[in-house]
Amino acid sequence: MSSWLLRAAQRSRACLPHLPHLASGGLQRRPHAAALSHAYSTKEESSARPIGRYPVPNKKDMPYDIVELMEEVEMKTGFLPNVFKAMSHRPAEFRAFFAYYNAIMNKDTGQLSKADKELIIVATSVVNRCPYCVVAHGALHRIYSKQPALADQVIVNWKLADLSDRELAMLDFALAVCRAENITEEHFQKLEAQGFDREDAWDIGMISAFFAMSNRIAHYIDLRPNKEFYTMGRTPREEKEKEKPERA
Repeated sequence: MSSWLLRAAQRSRACLPHLPHLASGGLQRRPHAAALSHAYSTKEESSARPIGRYPVPNKKDMPYDIVELMEEVEMKTGFLPNVFKAMSHRPAEFRAFFAYYNAIMNKDTGQLSKADKELIIVATSVVNRCPYCVVAHGALHRIYSKQPALADQVIVNWKLADLSDRELAMLDFALAVCRAENITEEHFQKLEAQGFDREDAWDIGMISAFFAMSNRIAHYIDLRPNKEFYTMGRTPREEKEKEKPERA
């Protein structure tokens, strides 16, 4: 989802760039009539299987700031990730969840790239057995990194993946936090040897910790990935362009 999502436009809600990075907010204007014209479905369009255990409210029953954000995401990405539908069941928690997501995933400081962050999420979500986050953030990693196979390698066995020493140190720390191991100075020293400072360690640990919560939410609500995530980023754009039939 390169260049997809909303980089917050000085409005009371925050957004994010590239798919799941979104946020919360508080626009209190009256909803557009179009926003009330249909309800989001709890089921995928092409499947009879529900996206989760909890009902998705009708648009007309949702707060306007949430409807506006969801419509903006859907317009930018071409589909609405199921996490937005699921979290809309609890509007206050929707806002808090995406506000914190935005704070850690879209910050401009530190040495973690967008691809680094997505790789952390993939690795920790494998340990936490979260299909939604593994699939969705694997797709985001493919797009940010331009590496169509690396996330899949990490999903199978991160220690055998084609990772740099820097990435190995990053994931080693993230997984230590994920597994609630005793964090010692040695963990920080390994990061420092690869150029990470204490603030970078905070970022790595915070992403791991936040997604431990996110993974467990997805687990108990039985959240299912959108079908679009499975193929995203697997074929380079230039190859897709070549595959398009020529216009007469």
